[in-house]
Amino acid sequence: MPMMRAVLIKDGNGPIDNLYIGDTEKPIPKEGEVLIKIVAFGLNRMDLSQREGKYPPPPGASNILGVEFSGTVHELGSGVTRWSLGDEVFGLAGGGAYAEYVVSNQGLLIKKPAHLSWVEAASIPENYITAYQALVKYGEVKKGDNVLVHAGASGVGVAAIQIARVFGASSVTATASTKDKLDWLLSIPNGATHAVNYRTEDFAAQVKKTTNGRGADVVIDFVGRSHWEKNIESLAIDGRMTILALLSGNEVHSVNLSPILYKRLKIQGSTLRSRSLEYQTELVGSANFQVIVDKITGAAGSGVIRTYIHTVYPWTEIQEAHREMAENKNSGKIIATVV
Repeated sequence: MPMMRAVLIKDGNGPIDNLYIGDTEKPIPKEGEVLIKIVAFGLNRMDLSQREGKYPPPPGASNILGVEFSGTVHELGSGVTRWSLGDEVFGLAGGGAYAEYVVSNQGLLIKKPAHLSWVEAASIPENYITAYQALVKYGEVKKGDNVLVHAGASGVGVAAIQIARVFGASSVTATASTKDKLDWLLSIPNGATHAVNYRTEDFAAQVKKTTNGRGADVVIDFVGRSHWEKNIESLAIDGRMTILALLSGNEVHSVNLSPILYKRLKIQGSTLRSRSLEYQTELVGSANFQVIVDKITGAAGSGVIRTYIHTVYPWTEIQEAHREMAENKNSGKIIATVV
């Protein structure tokens, strides 16, 4: 069996110090799959949870960490018609991106534009597909809406803010935990129109003030328990909230259902990784998402949507990369390169 190097976890799961680069079997593409030689891969908070044994990969996926990558097509499985050897791509996988090679379905790959670097391309798939799903597919954002985005300086948060602006939102309020992050979110092109420190300010009150009492038409939440009550308070009549994570906990001990009823609220939970292959390929291939991808440039580019890189680590420093994400230090994406 051919071998490759990958980031592995001593004992299968555990603390950051359990991460190491070792040898493992090189994956073989099945029907409809493509083997990618990886140049760079993105870090996501789910990787930390999986490393700790709290977020197992979906059935049939690799146990190796990582769901997004950029690289070149190295081998084609039977029935692959969309790609050729040597094509430069970026995309999604159910797992396995922290490695020299990864397999992905041909429908989960996107052609890498020449104006994007390998690092920039690797920063896009999980963040922008998740943000698009939450904001457009479920949030039904439209011109004139007021939008509230929590974890604004995270990769998905930054993507959601910009997509909301491009779709014509009247206001986009972002929350974060530090002044530096909030100032940065206000400074970037098509960034937040308003920013709130959720630790020191009442974001519901600020949203009501910003919208002249109307509230947010769309809320994107990653936090869960601690934000629940104020999220409901923040939402406008016929408001829509998409919950993407539960960082503060999953149990709300006392819930007043009246606002949900009388404000006609829609509350949608969503994860991307556990979705069916059919759902994910339809999402990636949708015309609206392709329009968004075409608008993305790097931070120094001129695109109306830009991808922002916080730090690039060689994968030999994967422990430091995980440590930085765990400490919530990043504004933008953390990327690792395979060297």
